[in-house]
Amino acid sequence: MTTNLERKNKIGPVARDQRRTGMMFLLVPMLLFLVFSVYPMLYAAYLSLTSFSFTQSPTFIGLANFKRLFDDGVFHIAFVNTLIYSLGVVPIGMALSLLLAVLLNQKVRGITIFRVAFYLPVVTSTVASGMIWLWMYAPDTGLVNRFIEAFGLHGQRWLIDPNLALGAVMFVAVWKNLGYTMTIFLAALQGVPVHLYEAAEIDGANAWNKFWVITVPLLRPATFFIFVTSIISSFQVFGSVFVMTHGGPGYATTTIVHQIYLNAFRYLRMGYASAEALVLFVVIFSLALINWRFLRSDVEYW
Repeated sequence: MTTNLERKNKIGPVARDQRRTGMMFLLVPMLLFLVFSVYPMLYAAYLSLTSFSFTQSPTFIGLANFKRLFDDGVFHIAFVNTLIYSLGVVPIGMALSLLLAVLLNQKVRGITIFRVAFYLPVVTSTVASGMIWLWMYAPDTGLVNRFIEAFGLHGQRWLIDPNLALGAVMFVAVWKNLGYTMTIFLAALQGVPVHLYEAAEIDGANAWNKFWVITVPLLRPATFFIFVTSIISSFQVFGSVFVMTHGGPGYATTTIVHQIYLNAFRYLRMGYASAEALVLFVVIFSLALINWRFLRSDVEYW
């Protein structure tokens, strides 16, 4: 009969080998993370304190870029546009995707076809979908105007009118990301125990009661994940703006990331663009912390 010490000595080498193997598997992704994420972030923080273009070496100027940034009216417009975009796209997208997930969480023949159809925009490139919607929003020949004119309404200059352009871009964003959030909600719905609904029916609960008392509370972890990732993604919007409006008309659809791109690669103000990127990082990080602070009580078991 072996003692505890003998048993420990016997399994010790195996445990050490497993630990060593695990560390080796972690080493490569950690190195990639440090090289391609941490180092660029730290270098961008350094560049934000310099005057730098691709034609000259960085010159240290302290906080001058940040002072200029907070006095920059265009950046203020971009920040407000990004905030409006986020406040519009995130809640509307989450509500519609949850509704779709509930409707598609049925055991009906051919339901998979509808799930695939709603997911197709997700795998379509931003450039391709942006070009399609450019054509659909065309004032004279676009399908959107032809559709509303069929009901006796007047067509609009969707991407030319400053009052409509941002809303048009937001609509495309909701359409494109709907399938992704719907899939997450659908997976969470399929994990809800059926016996809870059966017990609620025995107690006389209707569909609306079951949705609010059972479905919504059990979807909180998925809701938290979607909300945080959607907020982060919405503050990083660039592709659809660049393809569809180039930030116009005027500055009606310019966003923070769009301004970062312009300052870095068109105007060659890399130090100033790095300052904008650092401010964006602080905003996103703060929003993520706030979300976690107020919602973590609902997802403690994550």
